[in-house]
Amino acid sequence: MKSLWVEGSVGSARGSAAKGAAGPDGRRFDVVVIGAGITGLCTAVMLARAGRKVAVVEARTPGAVTTGHSTAKVSLLQGNRLGTIAKHHPTSLVRAYVDSNRDGQDWLLEFCRASRVPVEHRTAYSFATTAKATRVLDAELAAGRSAGLPLERLSSLDVPFANAGAVALAEQFQVNPMEVVAALVAELRRRRIPLYQGVTVTDVHSAEICMVETSAGRIGAHVVVLATGVPFLDRGLYFAKVAAQRSYCVAFDVPGELPTGMFLSVDEPTRSIRTASVKGRPVLIVGGNGHPVGRHPSPRALIDDLEAWTTRYFPGAVRTHAWSAQDYSSHNEIPFVGKLPRGGGRIYFATGFSKWGMTNGPAAALRITAEITGQDVAETLPWARVIGRRITMPADIASGALEGAAVAAQVVRGWAGGELAQVPEDPPVEGRGVVGRSDGTPVAVSTVKGETCALSAVCPHLGGIVRWNDAEKSWDCPLHGSRFAATGERLEGPATAGLAKHVPTPR
Repeated sequence: MKSLWVEGSVGSARGSAAKGAAGPDGRRFDVVVIGAGITGLCTAVMLARAGRKVAVVEARTPGAVTTGHSTAKVSLLQGNRLGTIAKHHPTSLVRAYVDSNRDGQDWLLEFCRASRVPVEHRTAYSFATTAKATRVLDAELAAGRSAGLPLERLSSLDVPFANAGAVALAEQFQVNPMEVVAALVAELRRRRIPLYQGVTVTDVHSAEICMVETSAGRIGAHVVVLATGVPFLDRGLYFAKVAAQRSYCVAFDVPGELPTGMFLSVDEPTRSIRTASVKGRPVLIVGGNGHPVGRHPSPRALIDDLEAWTTRYFPGAVRTHAWSAQDYSSHNEIPFVGKLPRGGGRIYFATGFSKWGMTNGPAAALRITAEITGQDVAETLPWARVIGRRITMPADIASGALEGAAVAAQVVRGWAGGELAQVPEDPPVEGRGVVGRSDGTPVAVSTVKGETCALSAVCPHLGGIVRWNDAEKSWDCPLHGSRFAATGERLEGPATAGLAKHVPTPR
């Protein structure tokens, strides 16, 4: 499924990124940035501006994963995010989180202005769909105001969809994320920063000169930045400190007027609403229905549910695009940014943005750049000192324990199911996938575009049994969010290899 942004970027962002660069094998840089989403590209641009010799390595194409499939709201009001943080942390940490996002937002806004990337200023609304959820609004209002945000409480919204009031924050903005990606890539090219596309990194050896192992050879670097959604290096076990979430977006042509603003519900099921302009015509984008990766029986049904909700409140709406994105939520509610444990002080990472990468990504880039270039971080980014010294609260431990228990349950369920059910003799019908036992091992079999593929059903990361995603025709691991194409290639997540082909034992 292609997003509205990615499909429309063929002549812009992708065209800018398609030239590639000479092979990386044997080359050496000051910094190698792994991942060309919003975080990686912003980090590379900032470091290049600071005079560092930088290279970017991307397994697919710039913006192809989360950034190009986001809603691309650039807002300091983030649903019930601030109220949730305030439940588990002191006010000083809530303020530090807001300040970091404000710095990220300001940097991105200035970059867009200087690069002539269109920006649409909007009021952001966190709204309740029921009277019961208004207490969540009140908590968000209190947390936001304590952090210095000029929030306004509204008793109702003049919109077609059901609501029981909202909290509003003016002067936020929205963008086409692939236009931002294209502009970032263009600046890197002007600065002669190589961008290696279609190159997968499999390992990083930390030393005085780090060695980055890739599918196209070895690259040397004094410093490495992991900007890959979740670190694929297991040092620090951050794959277990975040939860992988999949959520969905649907774009519509809608007759009549559309509501202005960026909207996000604070209760479930989540509804995210914004508009966009495509070739001069307004488009409505509705998102939501998030769930842990690999743990829903039918993602396609969740997309259909978003369509049903939209046509209920916007009669005549016609679906034009549907897509999904993967994000990682930190168990302690605050993103992890900094040096990776056991990386010799030379490997940096960022993860746990909880679906707010358009502000958290540039903020992480600012912090990582400041540390690499030797700035006084406490002086230039005071919020980094507060966030960096945060402690693990009891609620964080409980959240992590619950996710750990859920992962353990998925292991038991997956292996029991994979071992007990025999793979059917007949191949699955078009668009379907099944997991079963063949030759005593779990096997994943699917048929897509007439091609039937049999793969090992065991995720190469930590041995989870994958499940079929009927919306994206992929195999998704319910443990830590690794995803694979129907033909076995790795798509995203902490795994560094794809699913192996299953070769039946000769009889």
